[in-house]
Amino acid sequence: MTSMQVQTLKGFRDFLSLEARKRQYIITTLKGVFERYGFEQMETPVLEYEELLAGKYGEEGEKLMYRFEDQGKRRVAMRYDQTVPLARVVAQYKNDLPTPFKRYQIQPVWRADKPQKGRYREFFQCDIDTVGVDSALADAEIIATVATAYQALGFTNSKILINDRAVFKNLPAAAITVIDKLKKIGKEGVWKELIDKNLVGSLEEAKIVLQELLDSQPTERLVAIIEALESFGVNTDIIEFSPTLARGLDYYTGLIFEIETPDYPHGSLCGGGRYNNLIGMFAGEQIPAVGLAVGFDRTLEAMDALNLFPTDLAGSTTKVLVTIFGEEFKASSIEICSRLRSNNIATEIYLGDIKAKNPLEKQLKYANQKNIPYAIIIGADEMKTGTVMLKNLQKREQKQIKLEEAIIELDK
Repeated sequence: MTSMQVQTLKGFRDFLSLEARKRQYIITTLKGVFERYGFEQMETPVLEYEELLAGKYGEEGEKLMYRFEDQGKRRVAMRYDQTVPLARVVAQYKNDLPTPFKRYQIQPVWRADKPQKGRYREFFQCDIDTVGVDSALADAEIIATVATAYQALGFTNSKILINDRAVFKNLPAAAITVIDKLKKIGKEGVWKELIDKNLVGSLEEAKIVLQELLDSQPTERLVAIIEALESFGVNTDIIEFSPTLARGLDYYTGLIFEIETPDYPHGSLCGGGRYNNLIGMFAGEQIPAVGLAVGFDRTLEAMDALNLFPTDLAGSTTKVLVTIFGEEFKASSIEICSRLRSNNIATEIYLGDIKAKNPLEKQLKYANQKNIPYAIIIGADEMKTGTVMLKNLQKREQKQIKLEEAIIELDK
């Protein structure tokens, strides 16, 4: 019999317990901050009608979208991002939604991309958006929300880069795409590419175009946003006007921003801006919106590199293992396990075979493999005295105490 090759599809990942806990820690932290700022959770289906997603993401998106015919002969596509589904929701439920509509969405998306480091075919997107109002206050609140979220995750050296679409004035989109690469290719690289793409006629003209942009001052709208951020309690020392920041120029109509940290110089951790022409694409009217997307995987990588995860995540979610000393003690062990669980203490009871000789060996080895910090042992002595043996597996200490005392200690 030929053995089956057991592995994940390329571009897809498994997350075992520790990685799953790290991901859940980020999600829980982000959700807590988002809800504190009044954003409410929203989820959309994995599948949408193909015609709803098709033609919304440009040439690259058309190639990378997962699409197929379902059993009902309907043409469907898998969620490619969360912005187009948001636009569909706003159009479909516009009479039922409050204005402004503030939502957050944390769900996986799928793209048939070429797998490589940091690029996957299934990955999480984490968006927040305020739909229906066009104000500097709404722009500032989006930035304040995510700045607070990154503080909550432990980032103490973040920088907020901001710009405004109006700074680019009459520059052609192709020129701004080149200028947006300034950090990667430097001034000389920008000058050369502007010339090579016939966007300017000479080196001198290329230098003038770039320098005029670098000499730009924050627009009136950006000044209002910064003032509002200060009112929200955001330290304005971490805000930096970046006149070459574009983030996909055609998408944005006003504010553009990114958050990065010098402690992890591998690209921005999140970014967003104002996009007043996109959400209304299904509603037949312009609907202003501002939002951002958190780079979930990059944020996780940065937190790993900077040791920002709580140390107790490396432990088990189980607080205590209740052992079974022998068949005659099983009922007592099960009863104690139930008592602990009813007191909201994460408890396991050993489910494997019990050896007649040295019955605790495998059980305590199991607890150590799972990093369970405590074990409870009930033997003949404990049965006689109505106590339990509480064993601290990390400190290798143990004491015989009443179950009520053990519950208090485990609940600390």
